[in-house]
Amino acid sequence: MNKSSLFSPSADAPSVIVGLSGGVDSAVAALLLKRQGYRVTGLFMKNWEDDDDEEYCASRQDLIDVVSIADTLGIDVEVVNFAQEYKERVFAGFLSEYEAGRTPNPDVLCNSEIKFRAFLDHALKLGAGKIATGHYAGVRETEGDHGREFQLLKAEDGAKDQSYFLYRLNQEQLSRAIFPLAGLYKREVRKIAQEAGLHVAGKKDSTGICFIGERPFKEFLMRYLPPRPGEIRDFDTGRVLGTHDGMSYHTIGQRKGLRIGGQKGSGGEHEAWFVVKKDVAENLLYVVRGHDHPALSAAMMTIGELSWINGRTPHSHWVYTAKPRYRAEDAPCEIEAAEGEARLRVHFAAPQWAPSPGQSLVLYESRVCLGGGIIV
Repeated sequence: MNKSSLFSPSADAPSVIVGLSGGVDSAVAALLLKRQGYRVTGLFMKNWEDDDDEEYCASRQDLIDVVSIADTLGIDVEVVNFAQEYKERVFAGFLSEYEAGRTPNPDVLCNSEIKFRAFLDHALKLGAGKIATGHYAGVRETEGDHGREFQLLKAEDGAKDQSYFLYRLNQEQLSRAIFPLAGLYKREVRKIAQEAGLHVAGKKDSTGICFIGERPFKEFLMRYLPPRPGEIRDFDTGRVLGTHDGMSYHTIGQRKGLRIGGQKGSGGEHEAWFVVKKDVAENLLYVVRGHDHPALSAAMMTIGELSWINGRTPHSHWVYTAKPRYRAEDAPCEIEAAEGEARLRVHFAAPQWAPSPGQSLVLYESRVCLGGGIIV
């Protein structure tokens, strides 16, 4: 499809700035908004520049793709450098959490602090009424007992739903957000892109943490957090099994990279070791044998740093569903306040595997994302 065949908005059409990443999702988000009559401008956010010339950093190619997308759609595109804001608001906290032995999720912070704060502030200064992204999520305006309210919804494509990463958004941020892909499946998005002549229709999805890319995670962390060797011990017996390079390089539930082999079982198989506990004060890493070891699961978790999309804590002792990590299945649970602290206890109907301090636990009521907190 060429530029002349795209819908041309009128001069008084509402304006929207779309965060273009160079991928198919944000490209189709911009295309759909233009077809809906918006005056669309693209914005490419440069959030990381420490090693832009290395094989693992794809930002240069992404920018080339963004320029091509904008040309195909017939829209203007702006490049904005948020690297300093990213370092201060996201990366500094990321390192601090890993140094403390926890496992943070920087994508959650990136959304709340960069894509829906720094980007939003910039868009408003440019006079845009709304911002849009290629996230698989939805937003709905409702009228309730507390007046007008914006709800964050799960996407139609459950396999791609990204509401988990957006749970820290507030009412002001949601009121300005558009998620054009809310009702689409990934296969439909790629088809739309192909039919529109967008060259990124078949581009591979980016994976992993944005500033790490495809490089080995431990290798990246070692640049910023130096090794601090310690013992690896059997959680059940206390026996020393080997050594680790540093507590920061391991997470609860980890199986690979322990360098302690397996334990031969009666079936002739080697049962894998899994990280079950991190004693940061003593620099000891504890492991157990087997994925189904009971110490790897928990039916109750406590969360702090609470964030609720409508600004109100959900009702205690109501039944909700929650995800203690992004790829976890929605699991029925009840919540109750933890006395004397701004925390909640979350009681699951069934034990959840390998909950990791520092990860986000996100609460849902049907398709509505209520918010959540950090596992402590």
